Amino acid sequence: MKRFYLSGLLLMMSFLAFSQQKDPKAKALLDAVSNKFKSYSTVLANFSYQIQNSAGKTLSQKKGTINMKGSRYNIAFGNNKIISDGKTVWNYDPSAKEVTVNNANNSEKTITPQKLFTNFYDKDFAYSLSGEKTVGGKKVQEVVLLPTDKSKPFSKVLLYIDKAANSIISANVVEKNGNKYVYTVNSLKPNVAMSDAQFSFNKANYPGVEVVDLR
Repeated sequence: MKRFYLSGLLLMMSFLAFSQQKDPKAKALLDAVSNKFKSYSTVLANFSYQIQNSAGKTLSQKKGTINMKGSRYNIAFGNNKIISDGKTVWNYDPSAKEVTVNNANNSEKTITPQKLFTNFYDKDFAYSLSGEKTVGGKKVQEVVLLPTDKSKPFSKVLLYIDKAANSIISANVVEKNGNKYVYTVNSLKPNVAMSDAQFSFNKANYPGVEVVDLR
């Protein structure tokens, strides 16, 4: 819960050969996904989440929901939550009875939901279209992204995109140690009515919770 990675795609060429590449075909596909997402006033999505080790063994798996409205989001994994009003991020862990508070930062080393679905790739990544794959029985386009900032804790982002729907189906983030965070979008509903209150943390609704302000 401390880091929220969103991502996705298999590396089909060497790191050095790819590091400066920005494939125009990949950009056209990513732009189509970004433009469609930006046309929505809100998004409600259900997703599944896995952590895999470098050998591909699943270490943990969960299901969650995410509400997005502009730069704001509310992510729930059961009772755990990550909430942002666009300026502040609250990370609520009920098992520890604690919420940590951080500044939202567009240059942070994690990938936020907005970064995944919008044009974060133009600034932060080199990218390439690597062909058609099958994910969950569906034909998708595979796009490989490598961070231009080598200090980021992940080595690559792997995206699987439904070209006909201009929608991300699955996303992986691969850490430098080989561990992989796999996110699969199970359903997505645009333009759902959402109250602004769900995008901020109200301590009164969480009695006994310790607030740790890291700003």
